[in-house]
Amino acid sequence: MGKNGLKVAVVGATGAVGNLMIKVLEERAFPVGSLKLLASARSVGKTLPFRGVQLPVEELVEDSFKDVQLALFSAGGSTSRKFAPVAARAGTVVIDNSNAWRMDAKVPLVVPEVNPEAALIHSGIIANPNCSTIQMVVALKPIYDAAGIRRIVVTTFQAVSGTGKRAIEELQNQVCDLMNGRQAVSQIYPRQIAFNCFPQIGPFLDNGFSEEEMKMVHETRKIFGDPRIRVCATTVRIPVIYGHSESVNIETEKPISAEEARRLLQAAPGVRVIDDLSKGGYPVPLDAAGQDETLVGRIRIDPSVENGLAMWVVADNIRKGAATNAVQIAEILLEKGRL
Repeated sequence: MGKNGLKVAVVGATGAVGNLMIKVLEERAFPVGSLKLLASARSVGKTLPFRGVQLPVEELVEDSFKDVQLALFSAGGSTSRKFAPVAARAGTVVIDNSNAWRMDAKVPLVVPEVNPEAALIHSGIIANPNCSTIQMVVALKPIYDAAGIRRIVVTTFQAVSGTGKRAIEELQNQVCDLMNGRQAVSQIYPRQIAFNCFPQIGPFLDNGFSEEEMKMVHETRKIFGDPRIRVCATTVRIPVIYGHSESVNIETEKPISAEEARRLLQAAPGVRVIDDLSKGGYPVPLDAAGQDETLVGRIRIDPSVENGLAMWVVADNIRKGAATNAVQIAEILLEKGRL
């Protein structure tokens, strides 16, 4: 680590997303001068690799942010609500991956391919959107710019890594138990996830939608800066480890052909189109795992509604859906001289 780089902290460093944030900082050659790894007291004593060196994990306390210029948070909403303001008061720019600040009117909610300018207007805290929202708005941005969007109907098929390491272990353990004639035990999820799927991510709200579904509604409108967009979401958990998939159906303001939509998506930053009618000519979670791009296929006209368009969108939920998006926000700040 060089003396001329930034002093960076990763909060929640031992979690799945925190681990990946460290790797993405290294992969993208972000100018880190020193890296502080922060987590709860039970993680003290562990080490994690960065640029060939094992760095110690330190306990997250209120004095952790002295002289830290950038902090990437992925430690849950309660931790972010407590410590993100502490860091901001210390002069640290916080990019937070929890849901604690996303809908705060004073906190920008940023996807670099969609609203990069929003990252420049903050009071010390910038929010990373929900993983399922990120990949959808990346795919919809070029179409929104070209034809406008009136309505979105989206069904997500979300990997267990979105819940964290223990959920991955639960899926693996359930598969092992069932294949060996034992009963599956569910502790993380409300229902068995192995060889199954269920339409609940987060608690149900009074309106009948789940918390995850309403996140997509509110976050989409905030990111596009357009409260008129009507959004209906159904979020489904599936037995896949990495990679969220989404069936996205939109009604545009102006007519747009499937060919034009495909052309726009092929030219869009952060998007890779995999769309032909040959066998397997569409993206799947295994294609997205380990990738930073949002993959789009099955682009077609929906003839059941005026100006209807349907597509299939896949992305790695803990890379573009979390860690990579956060580092990309930091890159914007760096490029504009805000770090």
